[in-house]
Amino acid sequence: MADLLWWQYTLIAVIFIWSGFVRSGLGFGGAVLALPFLLLVENDPLLFLPIISIHLLIFSSWIAWQGARQTHQKEQHPRNSSEETLQDDNSGNIAWGYLKKALGIMIVPKLIGVFGLLTLPGNIVTGVIFVIVAVFAVSYIINKPFYTNNRILDTVFLMLGGYVSGTSLIGAPLIVSVFATKVPRHQLRDTLFVLWFILVTIKMVSFLIADIDLQLIHQLWLLPCALLGHIFGQKLHNRIQKAETPVFFQFVGWALLTVCTFGLYSTFML
Repeated sequence: MADLLWWQYTLIAVIFIWSGFVRSGLGFGGAVLALPFLLLVENDPLLFLPIISIHLLIFSSWIAWQGARQTHQKEQHPRNSSEETLQDDNSGNIAWGYLKKALGIMIVPKLIGVFGLLTLPGNIVTGVIFVIVAVFAVSYIINKPFYTNNRILDTVFLMLGGYVSGTSLIGAPLIVSVFATKVPRHQLRDTLFVLWFILVTIKMVSFLIADIDLQLIHQLWLLPCALLGHIFGQKLHNRIQKAETPVFFQFVGWALLTVCTFGLYSTFML
């Protein structure tokens, strides 16, 4: 990154602010919605993926910790409604049950993708994923969420998402399309961040094994950029949480559709 011009550094900083905003606000999409722009500045995925991975590790830990602390505070200072208090006490901020179940399904495809044990045409797999997720997104937007009600289909989606997250960092849209209908919305973001932490940790191990430059020096100025975006994204997340359920799913739908559009563009046009 040493050979870049000043305006390229400026664009990279702005893009990482955008990435932090999306990641914090939605709980997903930070990599997919930032990587196409980053590649327009410098077409080298291995230059940016380690930076994005480290940001994910840092902010996923932070957000999950914040959620746990807020849940603890609610337990110490219960609301007036006993029904709401009971729900908060029982649920927490992370859906551990479904998270463990999903990880059990995804872990083997994830490792296959990480270590390249099964090589599939990357653009074809990616294209199929974004098309599938686009169908989910449109169903959310028109307020008729697509429920598979089929364990086999859910398993296929999670396995495919795990595999692609192993080969790159763009498996999130397909994974989210399943989690969004299985995890309560107040738990969705924090649950996803715990999942991203686990999946990205595995990816980071592959970077270390392959002796990929982690760009640690550039973390010194890009991490504050991501933090700035994170702060603004948190405000967006708070508004989403207060929205009614149909509005929430429509927002998720538009976000997924945007992710798919950029994903397809970066896959087939760049």
